[in-house]
Amino acid sequence: MSSQAPRDLLDSLFRAALAAADPLVRTPLFLPSPPRGRTVVAAFGKAAAMARAVEDHWHGPLSGLAVTRYGHGLACRRIEVIEASHPTPDAAAVTAAERMLVLAANLGEDDLLLALASGGGSALMTLPAPGLTLDDKRSVTQALLASGAPIAEINTVRRHLSAIKGGRLALAAAPAAVETLVISDVPGDNPAQVASGPTLPDRTTPQDALDVLARWKVAAPARVREHLQAAGPPLLPDDPAFMHVRPPRVIATAHDALRAAAAACPAGIVPVMLSAALEGAAAEVARSQAQMARTIAAAGLPARPPAVILSGGETTVAVRNPQGRGGRNTHYLLALAIALDGHPAIHAMACDTDGVDGTQDNAGAVVGPDTLARARALGLDPTAMLQANQAYDLFERLGDLVRTGPTRTNVNDFRAVLILPA
Repeated sequence: MSSQAPRDLLDSLFRAALAAADPLVRTPLFLPSPPRGRTVVAAFGKAAAMARAVEDHWHGPLSGLAVTRYGHGLACRRIEVIEASHPTPDAAAVTAAERMLVLAANLGEDDLLLALASGGGSALMTLPAPGLTLDDKRSVTQALLASGAPIAEINTVRRHLSAIKGGRLALAAAPAAVETLVISDVPGDNPAQVASGPTLPDRTTPQDALDVLARWKVAAPARVREHLQAAGPPLLPDDPAFMHVRPPRVIATAHDALRAAAAACPAGIVPVMLSAALEGAAAEVARSQAQMARTIAAAGLPARPPAVILSGGETTVAVRNPQGRGGRNTHYLLALAIALDGHPAIHAMACDTDGVDGTQDNAGAVVGPDTLARARALGLDPTAMLQANQAYDLFERLGDLVRTGPTRTNVNDFRAVLILPA
């Protein structure tokens, strides 16, 4: 059994998970051979630091453009780095997409477009389809994010409203070769879902996008519906446009991160690995994991304490209070604390691996046996604050937020529930 304090132990597991998804370490292991001609990098997403890793290990001509979230850039010498808004796109995201298409269109058959894709790229590289505006895409994105829709369905809509996603960047690069390296933030690690797949074929249809809007009751602008109703078929895998596109390679995943966290557990602490691709409402996931933790504490099943339950994936939160603060990880933790009701042997941490939970300045937070009592002593009502999407405010008052700053990677959420001996 480790002598570390519970919070320090949980933090060490989170740091091990982040290290396993470090783009500066993972990217060089998967670099292709240089082409006969030029190599142009197109890096998009919160792990656009992959561009720096390419620069540090590339032999031969190299240029390109990387776009990442404001404050998450990493300076490069030969690749330009720009920053844009996330999760709602802005004009800088449109500029990035337009410039990426121009770079791709100027390549020849001896050249290589090296696409470096990571989560967040759907917002950070945005180009509305003809007839649509940035405001159209912003309003649809905001409504989908607030609805609680899973990321795969959100990205289905994004692809069919875009002039660059769903393989259109690869189409612009023809006849140059296209190589795609992916740091995955999507449950299941389908590379075509990461950043909405600008260099990969799309197996969904415009009708699928309309179905998503209907399922989540999103009142999209009339232009958006008219576009989807009139849109042609997507670029399918057998389209000649993809003859020059090599199979994508996923270089870091949530599963990699969880395995690293499990390996970092001190001697005597049993890691209980759940899925790295959990989805569903954050509060429901919390209640399920609280029950599992209680069973471990009481019956030693499926492991005897001390043990730690590890899981990843991307939960969702339906936003009831637009003025509320808190992402899915703080929401999960507050629901977990309520379900545990001060259990004396259970502690937990939940963080987004990109360092940003929702739109706030924290990666996540921690809870312990005294979380609810301390909150109530400050006059806070944990249940009411959960319902009002105010988890951030509660953990801020308690001093229990986890702030990492930009991690420059993104393999989704990291959750660890520590069960100590009674």
